[in-house]
Amino acid sequence: MASDIPQIEFDDFLKVDIRVGKIVEVEDFPQARKPAYKLKIDFGPEIGVKKSSAQITALYSKDDLLARRVAAVVNFPPRQIGPFMSEVLVLGFSDENGAISLIRPDHDVPLGNRLH
Repeated sequence: MASDIPQIEFDDFLKVDIRVGKIVEVEDFPQARKPAYKLKIDFGPEIGVKKSSAQITALYSKDDLLARRVAAVVNFPPRQIGPFMSEVLVLGFSDENGAISLIRPDHDVPLGNRLH
């Protein structure tokens, strides 16, 4: 483990609620400072549909994203992104150019399932 990364307790990890959802709507977000999409993501009956702004235009078209399962943090407070209120944080990794590659399960799992 890198020496500059602080260790956390397992209970700290449990505080971060990461769930699987399915993208059900994708729109351009021209008001964003950096190229982004506005997403609506269905997390199943317990959580419902939530909105997110995601800077993922470099690797994904709107058609690529529709119906894709993604992982997202669902228990951060909503965040105002320009004129848009983002309710969840979609998760991904940066490639060598800084473009975000989304995290998703290898298999279809029920919407709303928690990461563990």
